[in-house]
Amino acid sequence: MKQRIATTIDEHTEALVGLSRFIGENPELGHEEWLASARLKEELTSHGFSIQSPVLDLPTAFIATYESAKPGPVAAFLCEYDALPELGHACGHHLICTMGLAAAIGLKSVIDEIGGTIRVYGTPAEETKGAKVPMSAAGLFDDVDFALMAHPFYAYEKSGQSLAMDAIQFEFFGKAAHAAASPYEGVNALDAVLLLFQSINHLRQQLQSHVRIHGIITEGGTAANIIPDYAVAQFYIRSANRPYTDETVQKVLRCAEGAALQTGCTVKTSNYEYSYDELISNEHLSDQFTRNLLVMGVKEDEIQIGKDHGSLDLGNVSRRCPTIHPYIKVTDEKHLLHTKEFRDFAMTDRAFKGMLLGAKVLANTAYDVIVNPNLLSAIKDEFTQLT
Repeated sequence: MKQRIATTIDEHTEALVGLSRFIGENPELGHEEWLASARLKEELTSHGFSIQSPVLDLPTAFIATYESAKPGPVAAFLCEYDALPELGHACGHHLICTMGLAAAIGLKSVIDEIGGTIRVYGTPAEETKGAKVPMSAAGLFDDVDFALMAHPFYAYEKSGQSLAMDAIQFEFFGKAAHAAASPYEGVNALDAVLLLFQSINHLRQQLQSHVRIHGIITEGGTAANIIPDYAVAQFYIRSANRPYTDETVQKVLRCAEGAALQTGCTVKTSNYEYSYDELISNEHLSDQFTRNLLVMGVKEDEIQIGKDHGSLDLGNVSRRCPTIHPYIKVTDEKHLLHTKEFRDFAMTDRAFKGMLLGAKVLANTAYDVIVNPNLLSAIKDEFTQLT
């Protein structure tokens, strides 16, 4: 049956590559992925999937479902299709979404015989306000037996970890004054922001090494001769796990309170993006994916240990069901994600070849879990222990 899965995907190569190329050539920012979402839903509908859209009032989100007549596990493939500002698809999301769709099409060719349900989740805005966060919170993954997706990269990499993350905005309110004639009448909000940066820099040496804090000033005044009465800074605060991230956020909040106290400002804090939990990779599921990579001809020494690549909204899904996020080699040259070089290589024939290989491995892994109750049981037991 695995041969049938591969053959089915191969039979649709032209359409799949065309779909991926179209999305790559028409990059759309998060929650604005109208073209990508429409094309993905259209393709899934043509293969017999029923479509639920929008989801949770997210206009470009969708859930596509194919339910066989036989009972069995619910296998989920996750699609991302948002692009980066100015860089376009420099993270390869046009490959990710087509990979997940192709895997679903391949698995559908055998699902009526082996039993179970296939779901394809269209999840917008992974780069910013990731839709997987509210979708997870709403319980949309709670009845999923396992969730799969793979990310394009310059190497094969096992599903590893990601960083939990909070996105915090600090607004400081002061009092405007003429900077030359009467600066003593002013309360400088920009000074408060600068003190916040200094405080965080001093805080770093008291934090564990896996913490990452980085920020920008989005507003710092309107003219050099006016004491700024309003200034804004935005920070990402990350660590290897949710509890330590929460602890670190509290320390940063105290830094902001201190900056406000020193300058006489008031400060308002808020989350300007969703909070992401760390990814909990299911090792039993990951090992099965790796075994299928080997069967497809990838050499064992080509497959690297999973690394931390930042933060993913998939981490929130991994708290709801067994989940993996391995990396698939789509370029033979070492180019980092979120660069123009990777964006350009992700539109080559080599990248599309890697995409199709990833789709087959994803589909084969789902097949193995569905037909092997002992493997599914081990996957679920591990999930229960880790969450």
